[in-house]
Amino acid sequence: MAYYLGIDGGGTKTRCVLGDETTVIAKATTGGCSVIRLGEQQAREALHSAIRQVCAAAKISPDRVSAICIGATGTARPEIAAKIRSIITELIPEIARTKIEVVGDTVIALEAAFGAGPGVIAIAGTGSIVYGRDAAGRIARAGGWGFAISDEGSGYWIGRRAISAILSARDQGLETALTAMVLQAWKLTTIDELVQQSNSTPPPDFPRLFPIVLRAADEADFIARELLSDAGAKLAALAAIVVRRLARHDAPEAMLPEAMLPIAMTGSVFRQSLVVRQVFYNTLQTSFPSIDMRQDLANPVEGALARARATRT
Repeated sequence: MAYYLGIDGGGTKTRCVLGDETTVIAKATTGGCSVIRLGEQQAREALHSAIRQVCAAAKISPDRVSAICIGATGTARPEIAAKIRSIITELIPEIARTKIEVVGDTVIALEAAFGAGPGVIAIAGTGSIVYGRDAAGRIARAGGWGFAISDEGSGYWIGRRAISAILSARDQGLETALTAMVLQAWKLTTIDELVQQSNSTPPPDFPRLFPIVLRAADEADFIARELLSDAGAKLAALAAIVVRRLARHDAPEAMLPEAMLPIAMTGSVFRQSLVVRQVFYNTLQTSFPSIDMRQDLANPVEGALARARATRT
């Protein structure tokens, strides 16, 4: 029996699934494996642990895996893709390098949502990006240029903006539950300490503030809810850019081109925040009334597994 491995290598979590030709046999989740964000050693530990765990659950040794597809950020850079491939072959030296496909996280997300068909996928996890493909195979993207300058609507963006919102509220004499929650989470006692921590080098782990924003919003904190609404609007704006870029190529003019480009969502921000999902959905429905908005979130690791299985043909 042939075994295939799909890996979604995120900045916070690494999700791994093992399957045969038709069935998912085992799943495993470990910490993030982004080489760019976390470094080579941490990426190695997360990837090796995920592969060992999923193989142990399936009661097979890693060397029985026939093909692997991993989607991760930064793999457009050849040196990053080579590093990830090398990390995997350290654990499974028997596998041919041609049987290890290393692609962007956008590629496996699009595969999971639409297979080989056209569509637009909005990804909002630790980072964010919107990526699409039309019926002719043309590709367009928006956002996803990195934590410091882009990644609107992502967990990192929301966490960093939460600090800005706390300080802005203080300047205006407004109250927000975020202040006490963040100080407690970071084990700080004063705003001055918060400012110092926020501006430290390397920067703090802003994505871990996302659950705090969710909790404050659930407690009806207006500033937290506005922050999540803004995230949804920013992600919708990125998706609209991609839809319009791809729709320019479509014909005939009598058809509504955006109707041919369904939109799907994936990532922890969409999964955990109803506010973000609702604002994203409603904003795009207003801009493109005929568009097909997929309600179910795509699971990128399933796209990775599908691509690994495709090596058998």
